[in-house]
Amino acid sequence: MTTNKDRRTRIKAHIRHKVSGTAEKPRMTVFRSNTQIYAQVIDDVTGVTLASASSLAMKDKATKKEQAAKVGTLIAKVAQEAGITQVVFDRNGYLYHGRVKQLADAAREAGLKF
Repeated sequence: MTTNKDRRTRIKAHIRHKVSGTAEKPRMTVFRSNTQIYAQVIDDVTGVTLASASSLAMKDKATKKEQAAKVGTLIAKVAQEAGITQVVFDRNGYLYHGRVKQLADAAREAGLKF
């Protein structure tokens, strides 16, 4: 019997086998917990995080989907300040639905291309 964590780990390994970031086109990865959502832009060649954003610092009351949209907008702004316009999206084993989709759509609307 496999647990949800085991299932996500298998899916994550399958995705990471195909998705890798470079300096020209880094990887944007998403992590979501029960209460927060995080996004990072990573250059996998050097192993360096180029930009990051999370819902930890948000003080205003908002639903989880609204928080995800704000984090998507924020990660796009931080990445563009670092000179990054194109990324490869890594959903990190999560379904492309709900908060993950909200974050990705908001990042696209804010100017990131993936």
